[in-house]
Amino acid sequence: MKEFSDVFEQQYSVALFNSVRFEIEGGGGTQSQLLHRKDPLAGRSIFSGSLFQYLEENRKWRSRFVSVPNSYTISLYESKTAHDRGLHPKVTINCAGYKALTSMEEYTELINTSLPGIKAKASSTPFIKCASQFPLILWHPYARHHYFCVMTEKEQNKWHAVLQDCVRHRNNGLPEDCTVQTPAFTDAVRLYRQTKGHYGTWDMMCGAPPQILANLVMETLQPELRSVIGPRLKGKLQQRQRDWMLISDAVYRQVLSQTTGQYDALVEGCEAQRAPLDARLRTDMDQIITSKEHVSSKIRALVLPKAEQLLQTSVQPYISSILEALMEPTSRGFSEVRDIFFKEMVDISKNSLNGAGKDKLGDHMERLSMLAFHPVKMQSCYEKVEQLNLEGLQQRFDVASPSVFISRAQILMREQMDNAVYTFMQLLQQSLETQGEDDMCKTMQRCQDRVLKKYDYDSSTVRKKFFRESLLQIIIPYMLQQLSPSCSPELPRFEELIFEDFSRFLLVENMFEEVVLQSVSKDIMMAVKDAALQRRHNLYRDSMILTNSDPNLHLLGENPQVDWATRFGGDEPEGSVGGGRVEGGGSGSRRRQVVSMIQLDGVPLPFESCLEVPGVELIPEEDAEMLEGNEEDRGPPGEPKSPDSVHGIRDLINPVVEMVLPVSQESPSDVSTRTEPTTGTVTMQDGLQEHVTHVTTVVEDFPRKSLRDKTSPQAILQQLVGSRKQEADKEHQEEAAIKNAIEEIEIAVQEDERERITEVSAADLDGESSLRPPLASDFSSRNDSGFQSQTNEGLDEDEPQPIPNGLNGEDKVIDPVEVEVVLA
Repeated sequence: MKEFSDVFEQQYSVALFNSVRFEIEGGGGTQSQLLHRKDPLAGRSIFSGSLFQYLEENRKWRSRFVSVPNSYTISLYESKTAHDRGLHPKVTINCAGYKALTSMEEYTELINTSLPGIKAKASSTPFIKCASQFPLILWHPYARHHYFCVMTEKEQNKWHAVLQDCVRHRNNGLPEDCTVQTPAFTDAVRLYRQTKGHYGTWDMMCGAPPQILANLVMETLQPELRSVIGPRLKGKLQQRQRDWMLISDAVYRQVLSQTTGQYDALVEGCEAQRAPLDARLRTDMDQIITSKEHVSSKIRALVLPKAEQLLQTSVQPYISSILEALMEPTSRGFSEVRDIFFKEMVDISKNSLNGAGKDKLGDHMERLSMLAFHPVKMQSCYEKVEQLNLEGLQQRFDVASPSVFISRAQILMREQMDNAVYTFMQLLQQSLETQGEDDMCKTMQRCQDRVLKKYDYDSSTVRKKFFRESLLQIIIPYMLQQLSPSCSPELPRFEELIFEDFSRFLLVENMFEEVVLQSVSKDIMMAVKDAALQRRHNLYRDSMILTNSDPNLHLLGENPQVDWATRFGGDEPEGSVGGGRVEGGGSGSRRRQVVSMIQLDGVPLPFESCLEVPGVELIPEEDAEMLEGNEEDRGPPGEPKSPDSVHGIRDLINPVVEMVLPVSQESPSDVSTRTEPTTGTVTMQDGLQEHVTHVTTVVEDFPRKSLRDKTSPQAILQQLVGSRKQEADKEHQEEAAIKNAIEEIEIAVQEDERERITEVSAADLDGESSLRPPLASDFSSRNDSGFQSQTNEGLDEDEPQPIPNGLNGEDKVIDPVEVEVVLA
């Protein structure tokens, strides 16, 4: 930070000189045809809804209500009620520097490269188990990762678009309206990295200045930490990765706190000196410019021959191919922006022609006003630019990745969409005031045609500027890297030509870069001009200027924005209330939400979700009462749901093996309930070797007959075998008894089949002490198999007895032939 502070203070004075010079001399530039509104998201929130978040602390998935205000900072609340009550969020995420992922494979590939010297398998599983098939992961090279999941693919696509928009907006953290501080900071970062040997584009140039500085520190610090701490991490691969991420996040947060404080103090010190420096510049501006031109001519004489030779051999042959790689996907994206705007206008016109009331028109106009900030509707435009590919040119020109250019193009596309929408609304408002609301459809059509023409012109202007800047960002670092070894040692001698009073505003390093830039600017301008002359990708010629097309149009931009829902008496669109309070507004004011809710088929309304994500009551937790109370509410088996229990997820991460061991009676006090750390391995049922980190001993009392029976595995096995044998013998005895009973019945039936059984009176039956069927005559006295009747004592074995068929042995007497034995 000390080195960067010195560079920043020098560049601050140079940026102040350039700003004051531009203010005095004026600057050229094509005037925009579309209007631009300063704060389009005032009183708005972007998105809100529910999803599942993975908590690292207890390794559980919990439902969280997510709110994305117009600052694009993600806030997670315990519930929607907590959000509406204005409670502090559980987690706040600044998405600058993050990358939104939608698959565990992408995430695994990134984290497998986090630690050096580890060759993880491609199929290695991450250390978390997703609760559904639709994960959403925010990955950062230094900060903590955040894990979410939803229940449907439609939900995942929508949330992914929202997260990408948050990342895109937060990455664009340098305010362009700061004409001194922002250029000074960007030049200081670039020059500092060049002193470290990094000349190409930098992916982590994202976020606010303190975040960029933290990334700058971590770029050097993280490799040193990995080399020192990496070999000391123990455990399985997933455990080491988790530990490393926690360490990296802790270091990053400490670095960020330091850079925030030091950068604020640095800016405050520079701003304190701005007033006297500005006064000196305005007094001596002519002399400073003359001195700069003199020194620049000397440097140009040294550098220009070398630069031209390098330009002819290594740069000019590739300019056209780089430009084509930039133009095609970018132009497709801007064309998609035009198509989406046109489709929205067609839908509004159709509704107007179909007799929709003014309240519906007001709703449509309100939705149209936020079209540029609707991440789902704009996603198709952004995807066109994401196809930008500089493969084959990245290594030659030291371009880390095309993400820098993709993000910039997407920001420009959003700005142009919002400019077109705002211009249309202002023109429509003007036409309605002058012509009335009688023929609304024709009025809207005329305004639409005017806006599309202006959009085509501004789109061409913005894209040409973007192409020129991108070519310079690719080529200039390459040329500086090639020319610095031979030119940099010669630069200090030119400092003697600068007056001491002007030395703060004129630096030879900056003038050297300006000479290199001027040497290549001509070729870049010609390449872009040729593309425009050929009308490639709908680019306009520079000579084509829409002058005086709407001389009073800029006056409309000073008018306040129109509240179309109020003008036409329409209600607020359904699902457009985000629930957040307007900053600076009254206590009862609410923000209107840009992205509306979507109702899934078959999902009831009470869920608090943009896409009706099930709440936390549908996720099994450790509480048994919650499990029992929610069994009936989990829906049909076919619906997507989280794993059966959190224990299941936890066991997947850290498996637990239970073993029952006896305790000797002689020394029961030596064993107590405790947890001890240990090292070792254990073989699981699937054959995998798992590391043992802790052993937990739980002492419980179980009733048992003898300690010897429990302590000997052989005795337990003998008992099991003996019980099996007893069961088998018992079965054989029962089968033999059944066979003997059947034989006795057949013998009794054959002996008495010719005899008739007389009726027995009720008195004789009452006089009998008991009744015995003839089948048990000999079997009951000899066989103790369990079929002996308890009422057969005192009866004559040789005398056949009647068999009653009544419930109490009365009334009816049946023939023994009709007797059937039913075995259960």
